[in-house]
Amino acid sequence: MTVTASVEEFDSLAPCLVPGRWTHLGVTVEHSDDEAELRVLRSESGLSVWHNLTPDDLSEALVGDVTEQVAQSGLGQSEFESVMVGLVLSTMDDPVQAWTTYYRNSLDELLDGTADFAPIHAKAEELIRGSVVDLGSCFGFFPLRLATHGRDVTATDIHSGTIRLLDAVLPHLGLTMNTLVCDGGDVPVPDGSSDTVTALHLLEHVDAELGDRIVQEALRVARDRVVIAVPFEDQAQACHGHVRTFDLESLAAVGARSGHPFEVFEHHGGWLVIEV
Repeated sequence: MTVTASVEEFDSLAPCLVPGRWTHLGVTVEHSDDEAELRVLRSESGLSVWHNLTPDDLSEALVGDVTEQVAQSGLGQSEFESVMVGLVLSTMDDPVQAWTTYYRNSLDELLDGTADFAPIHAKAEELIRGSVVDLGSCFGFFPLRLATHGRDVTATDIHSGTIRLLDAVLPHLGLTMNTLVCDGGDVPVPDGSSDTVTALHLLEHVDAELGDRIVQEALRVARDRVVIAVPFEDQAQACHGHVRTFDLESLAAVGARSGHPFEVFEHHGGWLVIEV
């Protein structure tokens, strides 16, 4: 699974005012050598998190534990995002170095297959053809995977802070790619400007009307095919900003509404591949 970050709400590249202690809108994340790996406490004053993470611990592998603890506290997406950002920034003093470490560790885990989301990225890479525009890239790990393999790829996201963060770490990762801040339903590029358009774990974040608009926009941009992946959940995970669930039948309905030939199948969630 990937993080759905809206880090534009705060400056994710600003250092902690107090080293090892990060705060934002009622969420406080503090590094302490005396603490367990991760402890979350909800109170009337907000959410407090203590941890003893090291730079080696900073990666997407934290998402599962943070998801469980935040969900158990009955909190939502903004708290989840704040905790994740706070864990990174409170572990290392230099924000760019901290984020570069997070990106590098996560990318290594995704490329060697040990990350939970690795099978999804691997399958998506099998399905793409030629150049790629990726919609709703979030932290940009799938576009980074493609850039590592020399692909022509553009990462997009509606949140300018997320793209700003990606742009900041790219030189430190030794990678280059195009980035673009835009709504997935309104991508400012010409018709047929990319061979493939991908939307990996994006449609569950939007309602059906906007989802269909995103699909139509993807078909406008793609010359060859559109590749869509969604999670199969019994209940939409609110802490990740999910607003609807999918199964193969509902995913096939999205394909049918596109008006183009399509295929649906299951592989660590659901897949919809639409031919242009």
